[in-house]
Amino acid sequence: MPRSRFIGLVLAAFTASTGLAALDAAAQGAPPAPPVQVASPLAKRITNWDEYTGRFEASEQVEVRARVSGFIEQVHFLDGSLVQKGDLLFTIDQRPYKLAVDVARAEVARAKAQVELSQSEVERAEGLTANRTITARDVDQRRANLNSAIGAQQGAEANLKTAELNLEWTELRAPLAGRISNRRVDPGNLIAGGQSGATLLTTIVAVAPIYFTFDISEADFLRYARLANLREDASRDSGTLVEVRLSDETEWGRRGRVNFFDNALNARSATIRGRAVFENKNQLLTPGVFGRLRFFAGEADALLVPDTVIVSDQASKIVLTVGAENKVVPKPVVLGPISEGLRVIRSGLTVEDKVIVGGSANPMVRPGVAVTPQPGEIKVATSK
Repeated sequence: MPRSRFIGLVLAAFTASTGLAALDAAAQGAPPAPPVQVASPLAKRITNWDEYTGRFEASEQVEVRARVSGFIEQVHFLDGSLVQKGDLLFTIDQRPYKLAVDVARAEVARAKAQVELSQSEVERAEGLTANRTITARDVDQRRANLNSAIGAQQGAEANLKTAELNLEWTELRAPLAGRISNRRVDPGNLIAGGQSGATLLTTIVAVAPIYFTFDISEADFLRYARLANLREDASRDSGTLVEVRLSDETEWGRRGRVNFFDNALNARSATIRGRAVFENKNQLLTPGVFGRLRFFAGEADALLVPDTVIVSDQASKIVLTVGAENKVVPKPVVLGPISEGLRVIRSGLTVEDKVIVGGSANPMVRPGVAVTPQPGEIKVATSK
């Protein structure tokens, strides 16, 4: 074989081998497009709710103070327990008040005896006037004595009622049903009674029903008032239906009614105070606890996506979608509330968008990267 032909064959073989190696290296340097699951946003008509932060308050609250002074003899409740209206709470030493009742009864008996004596003297005097053995002046005097005795009897009977009332007040009973606070005095302590300066013994708050107070803006109040005029179950007088949840809860499981809006807006804050009432049968809701309240704000067509597809980008929220040439396209969105387990998108998406609902955790799935879209699905949460 000529030498020149041999060299040509070797060069051709080398060129072919290096070309195949280059193609193989190029194939190894370009990984396949990562797979992702995509689905269109779920179009659904939803109920809009306005949410407000507020605080629970007792529907009734009283300070327990004695009407009479004396030494505390017994305490009949456990601190923090539930009490019913009329339950005995404190007993004040009754001995001096029982003695006062006995004295008042004796005064009544004495006054009655004096009335009977005066009545007999008047009758006797009137019998003697026919014989003119007694003067008219004496008769008038005896009648005056009778009237005075009757007045004294009435005064004695009033004093007896006062003494009996003071004795009754030595037993302090719950004026309403609710949860009682701790006792502020122990047995053996001297307390002051009366209308002013009376010793505070404890407090009781009614927790069933319980109030929830909140503040809303002027614009929200006007919108709510107009909406209430259009709905049968929402009016300023009857009270619109509302729902509330505690800070550690995710479900709106408690329903009540708005039963009060203040008669004027606060000029400084441009808000108006509202109040809702809840039954609180299990006594879980406690005065002073914060919560979130929502009430009906109309219906609207909305797009919904899983909350897990929302990505935070500094101060904005974005959703990753698949656009032209199957490349990842981030879209800024404005979020709404959660509805049926999905996040409401107020703006930023259309029903034609292909939202990445699966596979976005892959670090290779990032804006501008080509992906392999696969069909996914967005479902509303099913209630258990």
